[in-house]
Amino acid sequence: MSIPWRDAMSHALYGQDGFFVAGGGPADHFRTSVHASPAFAAALLRLLSQVDAALGHPPRLDVVDVGAGRGELLRALVGLAVGVSGEPTHSGRSGLIPAWVGSPETPTSTASVRRSPDGPSCGTVRRSLAERVRFTAVEYAHRPENLPEEINWTAEIPDEINGLLIATEWLDNVPLDVAVHTTDGWRYVLVDPDSGVETVGELVNAADVDWLTTWWPSPASPSSATGDPDLGLTWSDATSRDESGFRAARPAQGSSLTARSRPGCPETLHSDHRAEIGRSRDEAWANAVRQISRGLAVAVDYGHLREGRPVDGTLTGYRGGRQVPPVPDGSSDVTAHVAMDSVASAGAAVARCAYSLISQAEVLRALGADGGRPPLSLAGTDPAGYVRALAAASAVAELTDPAGLGGHLWLHQPVGIGLPPAVAR
Repeated sequence: MSIPWRDAMSHALYGQDGFFVAGGGPADHFRTSVHASPAFAAALLRLLSQVDAALGHPPRLDVVDVGAGRGELLRALVGLAVGVSGEPTHSGRSGLIPAWVGSPETPTSTASVRRSPDGPSCGTVRRSLAERVRFTAVEYAHRPENLPEEINWTAEIPDEINGLLIATEWLDNVPLDVAVHTTDGWRYVLVDPDSGVETVGELVNAADVDWLTTWWPSPASPSSATGDPDLGLTWSDATSRDESGFRAARPAQGSSLTARSRPGCPETLHSDHRAEIGRSRDEAWANAVRQISRGLAVAVDYGHLREGRPVDGTLTGYRGGRQVPPVPDGSSDVTAHVAMDSVASAGAAVARCAYSLISQAEVLRALGADGGRPPLSLAGTDPAGYVRALAAASAVAELTDPAGLGGHLWLHQPVGIGLPPAVAR
């Protein structure tokens, strides 16, 4: 029986035996920045230190990872945070991003720490970052075995967050409806969960018509908008207009047309225009931002902007490291690029603060990950060190490659604080 795509995705991804609930987790099927290099976690630690400073070094600093997979990112951050406090750690610093004076990566003796009214009470020595940070993973799957005890595990985003909320490739898996533009307007696309075959359903409801009109105009109503000036959004050069938005970071990413063009693929609907209705993602992001008392929400995902929406959509699937047709039977990931400007506007409406959209390449470079090759002279004086430095540079280069992971957009939404220096552009 054919059902709306939003219902099909919800069951396939998050049902009792859904793709993200059962099995070994996303890392078995596709590669993200978290899996690519420890430099990603090291950069986030530097961003966390900037958020910490903006908050006045509070006695409790939250780090909430939404769509945590099996806790890979928080595992890395736990090791880094403990390592920079001077305590023993298994993972230690990555060595890919140098420490800077005054950072949590610069060991400071207790005697040299200033007494500051920013702490819990005037005259109290500020505790280290490792002592104050509280890690929380948000994921529907059961808590993995051997997860560090420092990491809390929950199925819902906690409230009263004071710190950093990070959502890495979460929004692309928030279920959404798909619509096709017909002679009588937008209609929902229905899908058979077992076969992936699509059919045309009813006219879309009023709320979705409003979203499409604002964020995904039909061929008859081209857009020239670049955002909502009332919310004070900021663009970087990295988010300048291009023909298709930001390319995917998962391997061989393509549109639904690309994924279904092989022999034996499910029958797909073709028209002059197809859209993925991002209203559910707007609501999910707005709810996440709403849980923050003070701090910064960061969404890292591949997406597109209003003036460059893909004509045939981006819905596709992944399984075992390969792109596959988007059949919502629970055996594979089903994903679609994110309408990042729409999501950003929804979060800004809640926070009442300007956001920024910056490419991953630009953010990581601002956070010290430049991917530069080590000097060749090092090979003569320290061959082993040269090899290590070269490997580290290669890993950072993958994270900043604009044709791959570096093409991700970073959406930064502050709540009650200014944008940290690395993303205030």
